Amino acid sequence: MAEGDRKPVEGLNFEEALQELEAVVGRLESANVPLEESIDLYERGAALQKHCSEKLKAAELRVSKITAAADGTLSAQAADPS
Repeated sequence: MAEGDRKPVEGLNFEEALQELEAVVGRLESANVPLEESIDLYERGAALQKHCSEKLKAAELRVSKITAAADGTLSAQAADPS
């Protein structure tokens, strides 16, 4: 995918970001990447990794807010991931 065709990292859901991160890692592991492209890929990969970590942290917070009521039903409170 050309750099201009990429979605902003912030606009990706977890699965999209993880899939792109895996592609970036695969590309970096190949021996045929010019230096400038390697630097661009590394920067994109770092942003994708951070985004995935933030999404996972937000999901963990939501799960940790799930509570059981006296009647056995579960409820979830939205957590502020910031």
